[in-house]
Amino acid sequence: MTSVEAAYLALHRSGELRRRASNALQRLTDCDLCANRCLVDRLAEPDRARCRTGEHAVVCSVGPHHGEERPLSGRRGSGTIFFGWCNLGCVFCQNWQISHQGEGQEMDCKVLADRMLSLQAAGCHNINFVSPSHVIPQILSALAIAAEHGLKLPLVYNSGGYDSAEGLALMDGVIDIYMPDMKFADSQIAAPYLGVSDYAEINRNAVLEMHRQVGDLTLDETNIARRGLLVRHLVLPQDLAGTEQTLIFIAEQVSRDTYLNLMDQYRPCFQAHRFAGLDRRPNRSELHQARAIAKRLGLHRLD
Repeated sequence: MTSVEAAYLALHRSGELRRRASNALQRLTDCDLCANRCLVDRLAEPDRARCRTGEHAVVCSVGPHHGEERPLSGRRGSGTIFFGWCNLGCVFCQNWQISHQGEGQEMDCKVLADRMLSLQAAGCHNINFVSPSHVIPQILSALAIAAEHGLKLPLVYNSGGYDSAEGLALMDGVIDIYMPDMKFADSQIAAPYLGVSDYAEINRNAVLEMHRQVGDLTLDETNIARRGLLVRHLVLPQDLAGTEQTLIFIAEQVSRDTYLNLMDQYRPCFQAHRFAGLDRRPNRSELHQARAIAKRLGLHRLD
C-alpha cells in the first residue's frame, strides 16, 4: 500500500489536537481518564491516584527498540517511550520496578515532545507509547508541540488493555496503531493477579473500540505497520488466562484478520511465586495448544 499520513496530523492542522490536550489536562482534577476512574485531583494529590502520576509523566526510557512485533520494529526499531507507573497492579509484572515503583524521571510536555522528535531523527518507524493509559493528557500536550515541529511518524498505543471509553475517545483520530494486551478472559480469576475487579469486561470493550477506530492492521510496501490493531495475549500456565475464551472473542467479535501475538515468554517475576499456578513457566504442550486453538478459529495472522 502507499504511504498513509499519520492520523493526528489532520487534527493538528485543524487545531483539534490542542483542544483535546487542553480538555484532557482539565480532567486531571477529577480524573476519569483510565478505567480505574479514581476521580481524584491528580494535580493536587497524585499519590491518591492508582497511577501516582501528577502533572508531568514519569518516563523511564526512550529509544529504538528492536524486540517488538516485526511490523513495528522493522529494520530501524520502534521508537519506544516507556512511562513509569501503571493503571494495573500485575503481580507477575516483568517490569515491576517501572510499573509498581515508578522508576524514571518526571518529564514536562516540551521535553517529551523533544524526545519524540529525537526518535524520528534516529530513523525509528513509529513512536511507541508503552503504558500510556494514565498519561493521555501529557501525551496529547507533547504531541501538539511535536507536530508543530515536524513530527510525522505513526503513533503506537501499547497498553495493558485496561482503558476507559473516555480515554479512548480522546485518542480517536490521534492513534494510528493500537496494541493492547488481552491478559485474562475472566474478571474473577484476574482480580487477585491484576488488582482490579472488572478487567475482562473493560478490556473487551476497549479492544472493540480500538478496532472500530483503526480497523485491522495494514502494512506498507516494506511490511511496516501503518494503521490498525495488534493484540497481545500472554499464555499462562494452567490456562489461567483463559486463552480459548479470549481467542474466540477475537475471532467472533473483533476480526479473524486480527494481528495476534501469542506470547510464550511468561516467567515468574515480582510476586508471582506467591501464587499457585503462576510459579512456573507454561510448558511446551500449553504453548502448542494455544497456537492450535488460534489456527482452528481462523486467526491466521500470528506473530
